[in-house]
Order: sequence, then C-alpha cells, then structure tokens
Amino acid sequence: MTTSGTNGLLRKLEDVARASFLELFFDVVFVFALRALAQQLFNNLTWSGAFRTLVLLLAIGWVWSLTARVTGQLNPRRPSVQLLVLATMVGALVLSAAVPEAFGKTGLIFAVTYLAIQIGRDLFLVVLLRGQELQHVAGRATIWHAATGVPWLIGAVASGTVRTALWTLAVVLIYVARWFSYPLPGLRRLAGGDLPPGGEYLADRNRALFVIALGEVILAIGSSLTGRGFSTDQTVAFVMTFAVTALIWRIYIFRAGEDMGPAIQASANPDRLSKLVSYAHLVMIAGLVVTSVGNELVIDDPFGHPRATATVTILGGTALFLAGRTLLGYLVFGRVYRSCVIGLLALACLLPPMLLLGPLVNALASATVLTGIVITDNIRVRRHPAPISPPGPHRPSET
Repeated sequence: MTTSGTNGLLRKLEDVARASFLELFFDVVFVFALRALAQQLFNNLTWSGAFRTLVLLLAIGWVWSLTARVTGQLNPRRPSVQLLVLATMVGALVLSAAVPEAFGKTGLIFAVTYLAIQIGRDLFLVVLLRGQELQHVAGRATIWHAATGVPWLIGAVASGTVRTALWTLAVVLIYVARWFSYPLPGLRRLAGGDLPPGGEYLADRNRALFVIALGEVILAIGSSLTGRGFSTDQTVAFVMTFAVTALIWRIYIFRAGEDMGPAIQASANPDRLSKLVSYAHLVMIAGLVVTSVGNELVIDDPFGHPRATATVTILGGTALFLAGRTLLGYLVFGRVYRSCVIGLLALACLLPPMLLLGPLVNALASATVLTGIVITDNIRVRRHPAPISPPGPHRPSET
C-alpha cells in the first residue's frame, strides 16, 4: 500500500493492525441501528415481519461492512477521511431512525438515505484515490449501487409485498455482486482491492460489531427491567436473560472469535475468507437481534401463558447464533465442531415441549443448551486443542 498521488489519504502498513478511535466512534451509531431493528421485529412479530427485519438488517449491515473495509485503508487523521466517516454516521442515524416505519411512511427516506451513503462514499473514493486499486473497486461499486438503486427507489414508492420483493432483490443483487468483486462486462475481475492488509484488522472490526450487538442486547435487558420494576418475577427473568447473553459471549469468543485474524492471514484467499467471516457474523448478529426481542418477552411476562411466537423467538435467537458460530468455527479451524451442531439439534428437539411452557422456562432451556456447549468446548480444547486451519489452500509459511 502506498500513499503516492493520494496526499496521504491511505494508511501506512504499520497503522492497520487495529481500528482507530474514529472507526470506534462510527461503530457507536450501530447500537441505535440494532435497537431500531429489534424494535421493528418486536412490533411485527410474524414471519413476514421477521423477513422484513432481515432485509433491513442486511442493508444496514452492508453499510457497516463496506465502510469498515474502506476505512481500514484510509488515514483517519486526514480531515477529508474524518468528514467521510462523520457524514456516513449522520446517514446511518437517519437510516436507523427510518427503520420502524421503513415498510410504511418512511420507506422513501430509508431508500434514499441508504443510496446516498453508498454512492456518496464510492464517489468520494473515485475522486480522491486516483490510480489506486481501491479507486477501481469504488468505481465498480458506484455502478452496482446505482443499478440496485432502481429497485430500492421503485420499492420505496410501492407498498406491501411489492416493496418487500423489490428491496429483497436489491439486497441480494448487491451481495452477489460484492462476492464476485463487482463484475462488469469487458473488465477484468478485481480481487481484494478493498481488503485492508493483515487479517487481524478485519477480525478486530468483526469482533467490534459483535460486541456492539451484545451491547444492544444488554441495553434492551436493562431498559425492560427499568420499565417494569424490580418485582421477584422480573428480577429472576433479568438474571436468566443476562445469563443467556453472557453464555453467547463466551461461546463466541472462545477460540474462533479470538483466532479469526491468524486464520484470514493464513488463507491463500483472504478476500474470500474475510467475506465469509463477515457473513457468519451477520448470521450471529441476526441471532442477537432475535435474542434481544426474546429477552424483552421474557422480562415482560416471565410466567405468562405459552405463546408460539415467544417460544420460537426465544429458542430461534439462540439457534441463529449457533448456526453462525458453527460457520465461523469451520472458517477458522476447517472443521465443524459437534458441540454447536448438537446444540442446534437439542433446540430443535426442545421446541415442541417448549411450546407448552412459558417464556422463562423457554429461556432456561436456551441457557441449559448454551451451558452444555461451554462445558463441552472447555473439555474438548483441554484434551485436543485444534490448530488454526481455514478451509482451502493456505499461504506458505513465512518462517
């Protein structure tokens, strides 16, 4: 990476290991974004509501992911870079504020803000990074974001199922385009042009996003308890929901969450692996959003009558997290660990009887499954510690 012809806009190699304070400041906005998504799901707790929340999560996650990859190469001390990040923060705040009514009266605000963030950032890079590989990636991304803007805007002025279908199409197209490095007819494929050097940086950014999602879950637990008082029922529910959250943190960070950086660095195709790692995190964060809603249901009425929606939400959040964590473990160690798979099967087996029981018992079931995974993982690692081994060919050792 060089800074020639860019007026020092690109970082030096030695500055890429960790996120800057500017990037961490940017991350704070996404606590609000995830809170808005959780509220959107809470207020629309149906299958269609869940699907719509997923579409919005993918759009907001896309804003964070691309910004994180780009800022990993930019010098955070430059005023123009700071302006770019701050402008993105403002856009992300507006985007998040539009989430609760995104499929209603604020749909056009959501779509226009999303496109302004993406296309604005791309054009900024095209203008200021002449001759750099990142400029070529940004140029192609501009075309793809503009093209997918058509279904975003048409969907925004439509309503109901049409809006959902068009926005789903837009999200799927841009994720597929990014996977193939924004292909354009007659142009060579670009690989890793927006990939910051060193695997630890991207691992650090993904960990930061996961911690943000955990922060939203904690915020929801505290807010729910504050709004409902400190009765015995609510206090027991508070302890149970916090235990579930703490167990999720422990399972995430144990080995795979810590060893992502070396795995990306060891891969012969770090760009591909980093994308897959990001997708695994999106699955886990979706699980945390659902878990946040489930926690609210538990604290709201821990000993209430059984409800299928509550049971599916409480167990489903845990299952989504475990699915993403299973994928992350495979990406880091090249193997699927049985503990998470058994945990998923256990949740599936527990679902029918849990439909007959109240929210607190459902949360207890999730906590029991997660506790079993924590214990099993600790025993396994003590007996047979697994080496870092991402799937596919590896880079040759430098030693």
